[in-house]
Amino acid sequence: MSAGAEVRAWRPGLTGVVEVLHAHFPSHAYPSHTHDAWTILIVDEGVVRYDLDRHEHGLAQSKVSLLPPHVPHDGRSVLPQGFRKRVLYLAPDRLGDGLIGAAVDQPEYADPLLRHRIHQLHGVLSDGQEHLEAQSRLTLIEERLSQHLRHDVVTPPDRRDAGVAARLRELLDAHVTEGITLEDAAKLVHAHPAHLVRAFTREYGMPPHRYLTGRRVDLARRYLLDGLPAGDVAPLSGFYDQSHLNRHFRKMLGVTPTSFRRSAGRPS
Repeated sequence: MSAGAEVRAWRPGLTGVVEVLHAHFPSHAYPSHTHDAWTILIVDEGVVRYDLDRHEHGLAQSKVSLLPPHVPHDGRSVLPQGFRKRVLYLAPDRLGDGLIGAAVDQPEYADPLLRHRIHQLHGVLSDGQEHLEAQSRLTLIEERLSQHLRHDVVTPPDRRDAGVAARLRELLDAHVTEGITLEDAAKLVHAHPAHLVRAFTREYGMPPHRYLTGRRVDLARRYLLDGLPAGDVAPLSGFYDQSHLNRHFRKMLGVTPTSFRRSAGRPS
């Protein structure tokens, strides 16, 4: 490893993402190599220059780079202080072999919405506890990337679909504790996952993962009012652990679950 380099890499447990990498390289330069995955790269500090299929490209902080599988590329810093980057590696079938040529021709996108969504997904994956949110955010990222590769980036029409939204809400209500994957929900509702997320958000004013979190907090409140300790309430109400419960409970109610439980039965 280059002097002063910092690397954090992990498998996130999110279907479709084979690896996440966060790295700071003050001086490292990548030799030419390939990946067997789609590589989604954003730069947080510095500027990166790279050759892809013998053509030179540059990536600044405002852009997103998508490197296709099996195509040689390298990487180096433009600035003397190096660069800081975050990378998602997607399984090859998430975008498909048919789009590799388009990615070689145009591997960078000046798309603030896409970059923001990628930034949000990295935050969710760093936490590792919000599975439905991660699935939803990945679905919208993949849809946006596919639009770029097919040269048909558009703003999705503001189309309401109350039936699809209602069926998803019924599924979320029926699986509050154990949860349900976005892919499974899409199969049961017979809708594309991205449409499912958008339809629900437009109909109810919040994305599916936020609705599910609210239902879990409501369930936790009932258990706490029944006198159960917070440590037991977390798994019973669908949270990863007590810390996970505490974070969402405080965000929604402004107090910890333990404080809420202590207040039970006391009139204002």
